[in-house]
Amino acid sequence: MPAAPTVEPYPGNVYDKYDTRNPVVRHLMRRFFAELDALVDPLAPGDLLDVGCGEGRVTEHLAERFAPDARVVGLDRDVPELRAAWAAREAPRIERMTGDAHALPFADDAFDVVTLIEMLQLVTDPPRALDEALRVARRAIVVTVPDEPLWRALNLARGAYVRERGNTPGHIHHWSRAAFADLLAARGEVVSLRRCRPWLLAVVRL
Repeated sequence: MPAAPTVEPYPGNVYDKYDTRNPVVRHLMRRFFAELDALVDPLAPGDLLDVGCGEGRVTEHLAERFAPDARVVGLDRDVPELRAAWAAREAPRIERMTGDAHALPFADDAFDVVTLIEMLQLVTDPPRALDEALRVARRAIVVTVPDEPLWRALNLARGAYVRERGNTPGHIHHWSRAAFADLLAARGEVVSLRRCRPWLLAVVRL
């Protein structure tokens, strides 16, 4: 197997969408979590791996919906920003691990469900990250990405990242709904693909 590709420095969250007081963003996040729950719950996973978990807010949300003895693992790169974020947040129900999305440190079929939430646009090789997620998943993977070009248009509308033409720092890949569908369909059966503006959410079964 070839060596894992080099990835860009961890960009971190440039905007705290989870704790913001902005009522519009809070509404969008409620809708996003409701849509995410609607995709994950029917899969009834006994265990779950969240790849690219960042500081772990989505992982914590998912863990709250599982049985107390369910295994929920959040994995991301070993970088100082995340070590500090993890140390600052207690999450006794989550097993935190460091690793590379391009070469997951797990055996085949290790988890019922693998999630890749708002991370595929950040990695060097999205197809490889998807293939790795599918390798370690027994049932399905759940993937979300920004809905482009709407995402950048909304950034510009609020005066953000104007010099970058609305591109959020760290986003090195962009998908329209059609392009996202094509990327996923090449790897499995896309059983659900939803638009929850400004995101795209999908379930791919093996």
